[in-house]
Amino acid sequence: MNCDVHPSDVDAEHEPIFAGVDVGGTNIKVGLISDSGEVLRQSQFTTLQQRGPADAMKRAGNEIWNLAKECALEQNRIVSIGLGTPGPLDVSTGYILNPSNLPAWSNFAIRSCLQELVHRHVSFCNDANAAAMGEFWIGGGKQFDSLVLLTLGTGVGGGIVINDFLIEGAHSLGGECGHVTIDFSPSARICGCGQTGHLEAYTSATALVDRYCERAGIRTVEERPSAKQIAELAADDALAKAIVFETADFLSRGIAMLAHVVDPQAIILGGAMNFGGPNSSLGKEFLQRVRQAVAGQTFDVIGRQIQIEFASLGGAAGWIGAAAIARKQHHDSQAIINH
Repeated sequence: MNCDVHPSDVDAEHEPIFAGVDVGGTNIKVGLISDSGEVLRQSQFTTLQQRGPADAMKRAGNEIWNLAKECALEQNRIVSIGLGTPGPLDVSTGYILNPSNLPAWSNFAIRSCLQELVHRHVSFCNDANAAAMGEFWIGGGKQFDSLVLLTLGTGVGGGIVINDFLIEGAHSLGGECGHVTIDFSPSARICGCGQTGHLEAYTSATALVDRYCERAGIRTVEERPSAKQIAELAADDALAKAIVFETADFLSRGIAMLAHVVDPQAIILGGAMNFGGPNSSLGKEFLQRVRQAVAGQTFDVIGRQIQIEFASLGGAAGWIGAAAIARKQHHDSQAIINH
């Protein structure tokens, strides 16, 4: 997608430029953004995961320079690059470990691979953490000092940012909010990770479809609707609407738990399953149901003051957040040098 900023305007600013790469199982998104948060260019290409991570990183590196050329930017204007991938990963070593949606990419030194190709420092992060940083920097959470992002999609991802600091944890698993346990009963649903009772097992798009099919008596793959189709049915189908609202109730349990642990100013809801978002009547009803349920399960001061909103960056949050992490690390290193 072309930028709204003319290349001459970008050059006049003399700002450092940061690149972001967001690796997904289907597509890889790449973009350039200025130090002040102006999106200059963004694009995507097919992951082709069976060709392996080295091939994908080579194409990502080439795409960064292609975008720079489109913006009439000298390559030296791009000072640092952020790379976000699915987990599990090891941030300290730069290895992607054994991602379920990228089976051919296990135990690969992906950060150093990209770094050697582009000859720039590469900051490495979990893709959901990157999305949280993106929303924190210029998205739905930009007015807050702290937030928790929950991404509702095939699974449930998460990220926690407090005062510009991303919580990554001792084992690069900080912010795995989809795997907090909300149901300890013997009949708790099985999560995609194999454990039971996790938030993801109740509030992902997969879980929503599973519950709808169980209650509607749908037993074949051919009859199985998508989460989007269930949302569309909710206007006239009482079961579909009940399943959507039930999802809001389950989600509120996880949010209430996270709110008491983190006490963030905001909870931002991202991911593909947003029921139309703030511009949809169903999205508004869903959000209001979540807010009311959270208020009923938290300390009064949390219930009254925590903001629960939809994310605003859509599919761009990951690469923007990866670039934001690269930007922060660049400024931190410059501050140390200049001290």
